Amino acid sequence: MNDLSDLFWNASVEELQKGYVYQEESDQFVCLVCGKHFVKGMIYTDEGLLYEAEKYVTIHIGKEHESMFAYLLQLDKRITGLTDLQKKLLWYFHQGYSDKEIVKELEGGSTSTIRHHRFTLREKEKQAKVFLAIMGLLEKQPVQAPAFISIPKSATVPDERFAITEEENAEILQAYFPDGPDGRLSHFPKKEKKKAAILRHIIKRFEPHRKYTEKEVNQILKGVHEEEYVTIRRYLIEYGLMSRYDDCSYYWVNV
Repeated sequence: MNDLSDLFWNASVEELQKGYVYQEESDQFVCLVCGKHFVKGMIYTDEGLLYEAEKYVTIHIGKEHESMFAYLLQLDKRITGLTDLQKKLLWYFHQGYSDKEIVKELEGGSTSTIRHHRFTLREKEKQAKVFLAIMGLLEKQPVQAPAFISIPKSATVPDERFAITEEENAEILQAYFPDGPDGRLSHFPKKEKKKAAILRHIIKRFEPHRKYTEKEVNQILKGVHEEEYVTIRRYLIEYGLMSRYDDCSYYWVNV
């Protein structure tokens, strides 16, 4: 659900609202929710009707993902910045509920409280517009900002722990892999930021789209560190970089 692609994050506000982007290089429309592609010029059928690609991607979003409003609203708070109550209210507003009807649905409160929430959300919208304008102007400046490492899409903790510049990342790997990045780990760090850098590097030793037995995972991780392989395995799962079945029969890289 929260495994958002680079395509999603690079989309404009308008594209996020539509739910898809057009990729000129491949001549395809791409769903921002699931990544499904629709080739421009091709004709798609639905319930006996024919649709061009761009129209069909909107039908796909409605059928498979309900709506972009519903999809965006259910994203985690760290992405939307919205509380659970604010999400509920926005859903009621979207459905056209009156203040009285919302009070009834919430089984408490008052219409004046609902009006206050409406006002607060409008103010939040204004702040977001100003912030987007500021960041847009900032990006136009020639000043070179430090480049940050890419956060794995599957990471369950894409917070300040992954706020690592490429220079910092190189220094961490050099310090903890004294024989080179493909060598053995000297020891597993205690600081979260260093853990994130190390785990991000270690997961590259596994092939995507392949399932590993626990024995195979242990064998690879023992090549990283003979004593701490169990700890590393646990943190790979905890950080969302790897998943496993409940019975631990198979493990795989989250991509």
